[in-house]
Amino acid sequence: MSRELVLIGIGAGDPDWVTLEAVRAIDALDVLFVVLKEGEYDELVDARRAVVERHRNRPLHTVELRDPPRPWRTAPDYPAAVARWRRQRLEQWSAAVASELADGRTGGFLVWGDPSLFESTLAIVQELRRAAAEPIDLRVIPGISCVHALTARFQIPLNRQGRAVQIAPARLFRDGLPADVDDVVVMLDGRQTFASIDPDGIDIYWAAYLGTPDEILISGPLDEVREQILTVRAEAAARKGWMFDTYLLRRRRPN
Repeated sequence: MSRELVLIGIGAGDPDWVTLEAVRAIDALDVLFVVLKEGEYDELVDARRAVVERHRNRPLHTVELRDPPRPWRTAPDYPAAVARWRRQRLEQWSAAVASELADGRTGGFLVWGDPSLFESTLAIVQELRRAAAEPIDLRVIPGISCVHALTARFQIPLNRQGRAVQIAPARLFRDGLPADVDDVVVMLDGRQTFASIDPDGIDIYWAAYLGTPDEILISGPLDEVREQILTVRAEAAARKGWMFDTYLLRRRRPN
């Protein structure tokens, strides 16, 4: 018999964004692996627990994995710091799966948003499978990502007819949008890069805490709304103690 790991996308915040496939997978789990990140926010931990409680009416064996510290925000060698963190994660997760997931059993990770978008769980689990002494089957269940939640909230298409769209970390756009890029969804912008680039001809669709009661939506010409976003973002982060936001930068078409 073989073991199975299931990565379950649970959406970007709204518990109603959990798919029927994800509900069935949660109900079928034998073991749930819960990653507690450094400085984990109680609200996010509670949100995962609420998903399980809503869609499962019997006890579930839970294994907590305390995430290694993430030093790369201040590390002089960013790639080396990330690689070290991933190795530490891999070692911890491999040991937990080896000891807690028996043959014929199914274990799972609840993944915020979608497991395939700006999420390291899938890549690390793939490494875990390759290094495992015994075979491990893998199943990936998609979730509603913050990108799709963003465009749905603003009632706009992700891509415009005949044009490409990019999804990228903010550090790639510190000097502004390249001349050949018209639409970009920016992720992981802890430095509010949107406020420092040339705003000429660019609209922004900015959202924070998508799918939660604290959801915030601001859109408009970047030069007109960027100060408002900075103010609202800072106030919200101070009030809640954490910030999850993403945004779309869109170059306006000439008339």
